[in-house]
Amino acid sequence: MTDRPSVSFAKFAMPGKGTVIVLASEGGGLGKNAKACDPEGVLARAFEVSGFSGKLAKSVEVLAPSGSQLDRLTAIGVGKPDELAEEALLKIGGAALAAGKSASEVTVVADVDGAEIDAGAAAGIALGMLLRAYSFDKYKTTNRDNGNDKPAKKLKISIQCADPSAAKKAFARAEAVANGVVLARDLVNEPANVLGPVEFAAKAKELEKLGAKVEILTEKEMKKLGMGALLGVAQGSVRPPRLAIIEWNGGKAREKPVAFVGKGVVFDTGGISIKPAGGMEDMKGDMGGAAAVVGVMHALAARKARVNAVGLIGLVENMPDGNAQRPGDIVTSMSGQTIEVINTDAEGRLVLADVLWYCNDRYKPQFMVDLATLTGAVMVALGHHRAGLFSNDDTLAERLFSAGEATGEKVWRLPLGEEYDKQIDSKNADMKNSAGRMAGSITAAQFLKRFVKDGAWAHLDVAGTAMGAPLDEINRSWGSGFGVRLLDRLVADSYE
Repeated sequence: MTDRPSVSFAKFAMPGKGTVIVLASEGGGLGKNAKACDPEGVLARAFEVSGFSGKLAKSVEVLAPSGSQLDRLTAIGVGKPDELAEEALLKIGGAALAAGKSASEVTVVADVDGAEIDAGAAAGIALGMLLRAYSFDKYKTTNRDNGNDKPAKKLKISIQCADPSAAKKAFARAEAVANGVVLARDLVNEPANVLGPVEFAAKAKELEKLGAKVEILTEKEMKKLGMGALLGVAQGSVRPPRLAIIEWNGGKAREKPVAFVGKGVVFDTGGISIKPAGGMEDMKGDMGGAAAVVGVMHALAARKARVNAVGLIGLVENMPDGNAQRPGDIVTSMSGQTIEVINTDAEGRLVLADVLWYCNDRYKPQFMVDLATLTGAVMVALGHHRAGLFSNDDTLAERLFSAGEATGEKVWRLPLGEEYDKQIDSKNADMKNSAGRMAGSITAAQFLKRFVKDGAWAHLDVAGTAMGAPLDEINRSWGSGFGVRLLDRLVADSYE
């Protein structure tokens, strides 16, 4: 993976050399410290010639500007200064990283006309730079350009701002979240021959270094618990399943935890209901929900969040072996409810059914949020820009929506209802695992709802956002790490 840029914060001072990035408000206005970096006014001419108007995350560059010893002077647009919310700051940081990627040292002058860049905002710009810097290149043996933003050597970033000490403190929290996102991206990007259920569980176990408690349940232990739904998915693979349980106890003693549950199908062939060959390689990312859970638990532990939290990930591989379950098989879940397997490619909900029940039964949490690359139907409904949100609790749903709007990891609530629930009734068992194409993401959520009892619960269908989402200012990776920043913000805003 890419060498992580180093980030420091400093007081405003005229940079003597190197690459300098300044911020320009919509209309091309520069703050006084930015103007000091351009004594000859070359940026004004560059704005005019290029048509640069300061729109958010747009940039213009001047090489070897006259009147200074700088190599480059780049302006990044911030849009309207009174709209500098968190998502905008991340985009500014991402654009700044892209502008400075060919340099070894970059100075960002966090000063803009018409608004104050406070310590939190400076840290947000730095977070955007870290997220943009990520690329997955561990298996490349040459330095051939592959279209990412990996710098030629480790980049040193200095961000000049009004209160460097406060910015450094704010950045410590932001960096913990960035590391969680990077971990989630790495997990999604890893090929399935490297990252099986056992190896994934070992990655979760590494969170013990941050003070988390991690327990790994084996196939034998899951059989004793009666997890017939999860084990039915796993039985076609020679790679044994695992259930990883990550606890972070940063809150009050005996306070109920918040809970995150992730679908971790490390590779999904579809089983006997095998998928078409075209695009099947992307099914290494069918554990994007589990990756996000590990990522957010990393973030909470690394920043020492004042909350009790538990993350549970069901890890399996879905293969079309001679021992694989068949369409028409009936399995018994940990809840005792029976499930007719109509389609072995509707496997993620079978995994989640047992893990959700186990989580609720053991921890009785304040809420459960599950994340899963569950249905193609959600991409038909929402594309790649929002995850589908389903919930039995309006307060939890509203908090998730607000956290998504703030972070840019956006969700959209879709309905649940008795009329949809009837679609998963089975003639031969308590329910069936697939109701067909109509309202496919909704009926999948209705299936999960049967395993959560009456506690507050939300389901996030991240099939369109965890992998293969459109590249943007802060992510140039196939695996996006979607969900880490969203859930960290949910906890920070409402549960710490």
